[in-house]
Amino acid sequence: MKKFIFAVAAVYKKIKRLKNKVQGKSEKDVINQQIVDGQAWEEFCDTLKTAGTSLLYGKAPLDPFQQAEGIRYLCRLTRAGLDAFIEHADPQFPSFKRMVHETVKLGADNPDNHYSNAQIDGAYEYRIWGNRNSVFYLGFFTQNGSYGTTGGLSPCDVLEDSQIEFEADGSFEIFVTHEKRGKNWLKIEAETTLLMLRQTFMDPQNEQAASVSIACMNGPEKPQALRPALVYDGLNKAGTFVAGASFLFSKWATDFTKHPNQLPLFSPEISNAAGGDANIWYYHSYWKLDKEEALHIYFKPPKCKYWNFQLNNYWMESLDYRYFNIHLNAHQARVEKDGTVHLFVAHQRPNHRNWIDTVHHSEGTMLLRWAYAESNPQPAIDCIKFEEIEKIIANLCP
Repeated sequence: MKKFIFAVAAVYKKIKRLKNKVQGKSEKDVINQQIVDGQAWEEFCDTLKTAGTSLLYGKAPLDPFQQAEGIRYLCRLTRAGLDAFIEHADPQFPSFKRMVHETVKLGADNPDNHYSNAQIDGAYEYRIWGNRNSVFYLGFFTQNGSYGTTGGLSPCDVLEDSQIEFEADGSFEIFVTHEKRGKNWLKIEAETTLLMLRQTFMDPQNEQAASVSIACMNGPEKPQALRPALVYDGLNKAGTFVAGASFLFSKWATDFTKHPNQLPLFSPEISNAAGGDANIWYYHSYWKLDKEEALHIYFKPPKCKYWNFQLNNYWMESLDYRYFNIHLNAHQARVEKDGTVHLFVAHQRPNHRNWIDTVHHSEGTMLLRWAYAESNPQPAIDCIKFEEIEKIIANLCP
């Protein structure tokens, strides 16, 4: 579906370019005209209207509660798209902006992560500086393409905390250039449009986020007057982001319904193309529970740097982790003496530390991930009656 939408959009744009060429209009002329006559805004609104049909795609739930969440989801994506591609879109004056957070959620966003994006351009080069502080994990990623283009995301380069040379006080400097420069270097290419900063917190109450800044090294000293083309392109990218992301993850969720209450390994190729971390194994699926049912998920984590489990709604938004216990990681979870972990997804709290709250939901999506794992064992999962949890707890390794 997503490929079809983008293919239609690409053909439409080619036809428009050909028509303009025949009429002797330059691209700048057309952009200025569409900004002035309102067509740029109308096309953006039309794209948002198209995005609304993603809420009806495939196996999407049609009850008022979940459709209301779907509409809120599209509103959140619209807010994030306009913020990224209009307000923070100038690659000559980039800044790290948390595009996904507590009230903007996307693609099974990790509650343990801070995701920050900076819009950049391969025509320029950049310098990053800051202090690592005490966050568990810090990683920088350059990407070719973006969520707001029809080509999707493809990795360019990665620089992680284990590769960065920090000063004694935790400060650091990174050069984002075409050719290797300095102690810490992150490659940029002509097609690069996005710089992602990912921070992972194992114990967020006791860890301090990194402080990070970015500046263009070969751009102007001060911003130029607002260019109509920047707004025109930003509206196109924001609209494409809302439609593309919503259709993509609606398709994923529909595909997950083929294996309810199971946790199969997700295709690394598909997750990488959507901006996932190539060093993480993802186990995506769909869950559905009656009032008296629960999920018993159990596994022995492989030797890895980090793992966590989270519960999402159908639209692949993490449930509200500000007020509810909807995820657990290796630091937070109870681990049995034999090394196994037992998680219980239930509508009510059992007498066990590893409870995942369904937060008023009876269905949705879920995800187990482990990062930098030496192996990728298959987790076990059973759909049980809630009353059976006490028997399972009693039989755990003492």
